[in-house]
Amino acid sequence: MAARRGFVAGNWKMHNTLAEARELMKGLREALPKELPVDVAVCPPFTLLYPMGREIDGTAIKLGAQNTHFEAKGAFTGELSPAMLKAAGCTYVIIGHSERRQHFGERGDVLRRKVTAALAAGLGVIYCVGETLGERDARMTMGVVGGQLNEALVKEMDASRVTVAYEPVWAIGTGRNATPEQAQEVHAFIRSRLALTFGPEAAGGMRIQYGGSVKPDNAAALMGCPDVDGALVGGASLVAGDFARIIEIAGTEARRHKGTQGEGTKGQRDEEADRR
Repeated sequence: MAARRGFVAGNWKMHNTLAEARELMKGLREALPKELPVDVAVCPPFTLLYPMGREIDGTAIKLGAQNTHFEAKGAFTGELSPAMLKAAGCTYVIIGHSERRQHFGERGDVLRRKVTAALAAGLGVIYCVGETLGERDARMTMGVVGGQLNEALVKEMDASRVTVAYEPVWAIGTGRNATPEQAQEVHAFIRSRLALTFGPEAAGGMRIQYGGSVKPDNAAALMGCPDVDGALVGGASLVAGDFARIIEIAGTEARRHKGTQGEGTKGQRDEEADRR
């Protein structure tokens, strides 16, 4: 099996005006090498998608959205369809983030329909899973994460276009973090569950990001784990130097622990073609 290419995505959440976003992207372009060591995406709020697409034009950075609806069109005030995101320049969309689950009640069939619609539109999906502190303390982590995988991912989907992001809810924006051992344990479990759904070969090629207070000072320890293929970065993605440093570390760890980059999965090869 070819080595998995690392993948770092920045989730800006509800941050940045247009002026702030342009300043951030200017700093990021200046800090990053032209040839990126891993795949990189930025996921700004809806209002910034098109202008940020213009900002990254000509670079290897990809654009992602933070959410989507599952219908192609209709009377859904405040929503955007996968086709609209694609037309705005998006390559990826985040689905199932814990904040969407917690604040907007997203789960079950809704998430499955979103993943299905996004893949059908040609988007790559970053599908988020993770447990609360109470669930971890109750030793429910694997049951919760396994259930979140099962509720949205089915074998008929194109696994090569799905990235799973493990984000322990208790580590998002709290300054706390899973230890490398905790992260690896859950990532290995996720890959084993993906193998049951998509088969061992497909699961072996799927990328699993870690998210939850990822910073330059803990990125190497986390991404040095064999089943951690990158990061979904929150607050640190809002600081150009920090985000660039995390990307650099991800590239170093990918080379050190996963060997030289191979051909990758179909979805990863398609992204390489897009860059060319």
